[in-house]
Amino acid sequence: MHQSTRVIKIGNRVIGGGNPILIQSMTNTRTEDVKATVAQIHRLEAVGCEIVRCTVPTQKAAEALKEIKKQIQIPLVADIHFDYKMAIAAMEYGADKIRINPGNIGDLKKVKTVVEVAKERKIPIRIGVNSGSLEKSLVEKYHGVTAAGLVESAIEKVKMIEDMDYQNLVVSIKSSNVLMCVEAHKLIAQQITYPLHVGITEAGTVYSGNIKSAVGLGLILGQGIGDTIRVSLSGDPVEEVKSAKLILRTLGLRKGGIEVVSCPTCGRTQIDLIGLANQVETMVEEFDLDIKVAVMGCAVNGPGEAKEADLGIAGGNGEGLFMKKGEIVRKVPEEELLLVLRKELENWGK
Repeated sequence: MHQSTRVIKIGNRVIGGGNPILIQSMTNTRTEDVKATVAQIHRLEAVGCEIVRCTVPTQKAAEALKEIKKQIQIPLVADIHFDYKMAIAAMEYGADKIRINPGNIGDLKKVKTVVEVAKERKIPIRIGVNSGSLEKSLVEKYHGVTAAGLVESAIEKVKMIEDMDYQNLVVSIKSSNVLMCVEAHKLIAQQITYPLHVGITEAGTVYSGNIKSAVGLGLILGQGIGDTIRVSLSGDPVEEVKSAKLILRTLGLRKGGIEVVSCPTCGRTQIDLIGLANQVETMVEEFDLDIKVAVMGCAVNGPGEAKEADLGIAGGNGEGLFMKKGEIVRKVPEEELLLVLRKELENWGK
């Protein structure tokens, strides 16, 4: 069961309190380049991104947020690292949320200045703690970077801002160590009620990052922990969103979108199953349908294995079978399988 956390409003979206888990990604363009940044956000919106984060390292980047905001539909989070003035500027130019590590932006006076502006504008602050920047004192206390150390760091920063009379907070604790990240989320979920943004940081390439994120997010979300997620990949941010959607769908935390299942290849396969499955997976992204499509490599086991799918195709020698609700509808020439499937999707529910 999804743990109930505080409700926090980010732009035109709401998280926490049992609301649906939202998908976040981050642009990798220079934020100062409004045209490139907006173009990338539009691509992210098209595949289902619901919150986007942009780095704000300069005054020009902060000023760019105003124009970027005019051209996008989803909430924009400003990512701040060291300069508290950039946090203030980002909020003044329209950021819907800011992400800071209070320990990195200076003394208490600077943090309080940021909090006062956030309070005045009712802008949530995401407190971000990362295993790569854990305080030396906590590393020494716990004899290394540990889940307990990450949680203590996060709790200290939460208390710091609570003492400034502000509770409009989201918390994230991230590590590239999957099991440490899982343990840290278990611990912190018992101690705070603020919404948690969940992700495995520096997960890696599209290949390794997807595996680490699927395992880590699966273990965390499966315990009912998490209100927003990001799959961090060294690649096109669009892939992050696609992966996040599939993880949520696999865990039963989101409906919608066509699920494609396909069999592993074997010696019976007489068609280009790998190519066909990839083509089907790309094609179904165009359709907003909550159904399952099976792509099978042969007509021997294909019909049986595809019986739980809404639609299915099974390849043969120069021809294949088209199936609907587990029943064989007709034989189709191999080169027409994709076309037949597309037509069926276009007319689904009509």
